[in-house]
Amino acid sequence: MRKWMRDRMKRRKKPAEQAPPEPGPAPLQPAYFDAAPTATESSEAEDTAPEEQEQAEAEPEAAEPASAEGTKGPSRPRRRRRGRGGRGRSAGKASSPAAPAESAAPTEVSGDVQPSVSASDADVPAAPPRPPKGVVVLAIGLPGSGKSSWFKRHNISPLSSDLLRALLFDDAGEQRYQDLIFSNLRSMLKARLIARRPMNYLDATNLTPHDRQSWIKLAKDFGYEVQAVFFDVPVEVCLQRNQKRSRVVEEDVMRRMAGKLKAPTFNEGFSKITVVRVKAKE
Repeated sequence: MRKWMRDRMKRRKKPAEQAPPEPGPAPLQPAYFDAAPTATESSEAEDTAPEEQEQAEAEPEAAEPASAEGTKGPSRPRRRRRGRGGRGRSAGKASSPAAPAESAAPTEVSGDVQPSVSASDADVPAAPPRPPKGVVVLAIGLPGSGKSSWFKRHNISPLSSDLLRALLFDDAGEQRYQDLIFSNLRSMLKARLIARRPMNYLDATNLTPHDRQSWIKLAKDFGYEVQAVFFDVPVEVCLQRNQKRSRVVEEDVMRRMAGKLKAPTFNEGFSKITVVRVKAKE
């Protein structure tokens, strides 16, 4: 049995020993990067970005141990690694130098932006103020101070509260409907301002700035200038004249009115103030 096994083993080994050795491929030699790169490799090296070239230059150091191990057996040459994205990424990096052009775009600056004024706008002068459409003259004074006489001497027919009382109630001394009287007087003056009458006179006591302010505002709203004629007459003279009038005002009422009287000022909005004074003895 043992002899049979030895013979069988010899028959198996004999064909292998008698077979001529087949010529094998030449052993591969490790490639060193000191050699000049080929045309294809040079074109790829030009397409790679600086970062990929640094990585390619670092690979020979890692390839040296592989060459040392190459003595043990044939080794395949390592391919050069490309960056992520391949040629497309390298093309994108090649175009990156154009990015600084974006810095030329205007940047937003916080803060107050001054509007640009052209030379033509700077040369245009400011529009002059419009001239007034006319004048509204307010008479200011106590009863008996000579307001009605002053208008007669100047041939002026003013809007008068006494005249309106006589027209509405047939009595110039009617004092029960003051609100109705002055609301109608205001409507009459407004009608004249709408009709653009140049001169408008108002005959009333107008003792306080509060009483005068409504007339001043109405005139200015329609573009009219406001003037005042102040009858600076002592209360004693007014009382003497009051006794000679057909419509007599009581003395206590006259003195209360004299206590309320305030001289007009330019701060109220008057453009002109005319003061009328008389002597104590005529």
